Amino acid sequence: MPLPAIASITHRISGVLLVAGAAVLLWLLDESLASEDGFNAVKTLADSFICKLLVWGVLSALIYHSVAGVRHLIMDMGYGETLAGGRTSAKLVFAISAVLIILVGACIW
Repeated sequence: MPLPAIASITHRISGVLLVAGAAVLLWLLDESLASEDGFNAVKTLADSFICKLLVWGVLSALIYHSVAGVRHLIMDMGYGETLAGGRTSAKLVFAISAVLIILVGACIW
């Protein structure tokens, strides 16, 4: 499968993951605002490995989806529409996203 196709498919997958992750994060927000006990429970949960992994996953999906979205906007303006341009922009999306995801992971952990 060509690299631009993989970039496009993973862009769609990251969008689905964003919706699911946002639902979980909104549920945690609702729980924390419901009562003092709920806030304390979410606060305790926020220090757990699973919660940090969830937040990192949602932020990773957001980063990738945003970078790939900018790629699509640039292609909509007529740049990088050739096969070579598509390959180059897909490589750039993967590289920029990887660097940003690693940086966010370093901040979370």
